[in-house]
Amino acid sequence: MTTNVDVAIIGAGHAGLNAVKEVRKVTDRWILINGGPLGTTCARIGCMPSKVAIHLADTYQIRQRLERYGVGGAEHLQIDRQAAMEHVRDLRDTFVDLVLANTTDEMDEEHLVDGYAEFIDPGQIKVGDQIIEPKAVIIATGARSLVPPEWEGVDGVLTVDTLFEQERLPESVAVIGLGPIGLEIGQALHRLGIDVTGFDHGERIARIADPAVNRAAIDIFQREFPLLVGHEPSISRRDGGFVVRSGENQIDVEAVFFAIGRHAHLKPLHLERLGVPLNDQGMPLVDPGTLKLSKRPIYVAGDAVGGIANLQRAAEQGRIAGWNAVHRRQRRYRNRAPMAIIFSEPNIAVVGRQWHALDQRRTAVAQQRFGPVGRALIMGQNRGLMRVYADRRSGRLLGAAMVGPRCEHLAHLLCWAIESGMTVDRALEMPFYHPVIEEALQDALIELREMLHAKPSRPAWRRLIPRPSSA
Repeated sequence: MTTNVDVAIIGAGHAGLNAVKEVRKVTDRWILINGGPLGTTCARIGCMPSKVAIHLADTYQIRQRLERYGVGGAEHLQIDRQAAMEHVRDLRDTFVDLVLANTTDEMDEEHLVDGYAEFIDPGQIKVGDQIIEPKAVIIATGARSLVPPEWEGVDGVLTVDTLFEQERLPESVAVIGLGPIGLEIGQALHRLGIDVTGFDHGERIARIADPAVNRAAIDIFQREFPLLVGHEPSISRRDGGFVVRSGENQIDVEAVFFAIGRHAHLKPLHLERLGVPLNDQGMPLVDPGTLKLSKRPIYVAGDAVGGIANLQRAAEQGRIAGWNAVHRRQRRYRNRAPMAIIFSEPNIAVVGRQWHALDQRRTAVAQQRFGPVGRALIMGQNRGLMRVYADRRSGRLLGAAMVGPRCEHLAHLLCWAIESGMTVDRALEMPFYHPVIEEALQDALIELREMLHAKPSRPAWRRLIPRPSSA
């Protein structure tokens, strides 16, 4: 059976669903192809269930601070991890149902095709026994967690794609990879009472480029559970569990959680049949503005493009790809000031230009610790460090890196300021309140202002030369 359509959208995640919204404004001759369960990565396995687990774990962790507040009996509190995971899945299912109710539930069989797509050639797509001939294609197939080939499908090997389906959590876990996912999930599992050890071959955690903030973060999180960084971990099986070695360290664990990255889920599409350039990872060369693949009417959006996953970016790219697929005048995706937030406790955030991209000669750097910040002291969460960067010549804010309480909010304020081209002086004209965490940012900005407006001192030998007389 052959179906002719104006646009075929492959993938019903946030990018694909937003592409549909644009396409259906112009034509009813479109088709949405999706293999596997519906509900988007964010709702089903990503942002939402992971934040439920983190919030639950943080709530249980509060018991360790209750005695200092005069609340007794906290040592008798216990957690039922099986019930906790059922709660995570219940909320996860609610998020998925909300997505489906507002998107695919209203689609009929003519528009929604269940199955995995593959290209036969640039003008034909095969889904099961059906052949689809589209005028334009939008690839929005998302990404999947990386697992070394030798460990794929092995019992006891977990990723964020499979963790939330576990009826029973292991008693001990090695987290391989301490990027955002590894750090968030590792801390959450530790706070749920699981013996966790984190491993990373690099010296950085959570992608923090700023060396001072990275050191502060490692120091903070090592107080909770071991972080073994700087050595490539090796894994082997033992007695139904695993042995993980890193440098001179060796631990036995019941399970291994891989958080070594996610890759675009493009292999089943057989892009090599399109006759377009592919890189060493099998990724196509995509115009970063129009999202168009080579000169063909094929567009790529969302996590399938590669890079750091971001729901807002995926949604906007989906809308642009959808528009471009049905309009002659092409819109372009514009990169905004970057922002990354890790929802650990304390938060980690990086915004704007990162440390390695700064011209150190032209950059002023202010540093503020959260230790003396009043609101942080009240909350009992005053560990952390913020570093803010500004251009010495223009005074404009360039970027920041931080680990500390409520940094998810500080990151937004700074990112908005950077995106709008705000200077340090203008930022300090904004209103601040007391007592709030934002006072840490205010103090950092004041330090920056002093650095930017400080007059360079004359060398000592210049000061010894008398000025000429005006007579």
